[in-house]
Amino acid sequence: MQSPNSILITGASSGIGEALALAYAVPGRQLWLTGRDSARLAAVADAARAKGARVTASALDVLDRQALGDWIRAADDGVPIDLVIANAGISGGTGGGDGLSGETEEQARRILAVNIEGVLNTIHPLIPRMVARKRGQLALMSSLAAFRGMPGAPAYCASKAAVRSYGEGLRGELMGQGVQVTVICPGFVRSRMTAVNTFPMPFLMDADRAARIVVQGLAANRARIAFPWPTYAVSWLLGVLPPSWTDALLAQAPRKA
Repeated sequence: MQSPNSILITGASSGIGEALALAYAVPGRQLWLTGRDSARLAAVADAARAKGARVTASALDVLDRQALGDWIRAADDGVPIDLVIANAGISGGTGGGDGLSGETEEQARRILAVNIEGVLNTIHPLIPRMVARKRGQLALMSSLAAFRGMPGAPAYCASKAAVRSYGEGLRGELMGQGVQVTVICPGFVRSRMTAVNTFPMPFLMDADRAARIVVQGLAANRARIAFPWPTYAVSWLLGVLPPSWTDALLAQAPRKA
């Protein structure tokens, strides 16, 4: 998918989603953008139009399976979607509600729902259509947090691990049917989500730079786009080392405020 003509992005009102929308905004290209904040989404849409793209934007909840599915199918009926980036996601913080984790039960349920079901609700309306066309690309936003469950963010890590594993399995399942699947695993990226962090974030990256890495990786049909490489290497290592070696170290890791 070197030059997709029609692209759908969820979570496009801020962060990587906003940066991706603007990175893909070129004259003649159709962008379908959705996000939770209608005002911010409208501003992103206007900026993309100023760069020459044709933009249709709608504030939708990715957990509203019916509404999101209807909107996606209507978009695909208008201009068949070549690339969908299931980017919408949330993180939690130190809840202290039950004393068992940094996330309260309510936070954990919400994070798991949005980050997993939101991805499923985004890609599945398009999979049968892309298979029928024998053309299309699915990009699933995971995280480097997917490689090891971290104290203070167990639900977030679990949700991103599920997305990573699902996307990697789906890539093999759809490979022979003309549909490409890529899993995206960013480290710390400057956004509204990371702005609340009060602890040091190694190799913190601007969203524009992250978007450029993602665009290049998707054009190359990479199975996994993980960056920056030093954080990726540490995350991978933490995931393969025995928990008995890393539990005490990670127990000291800072939490979200």
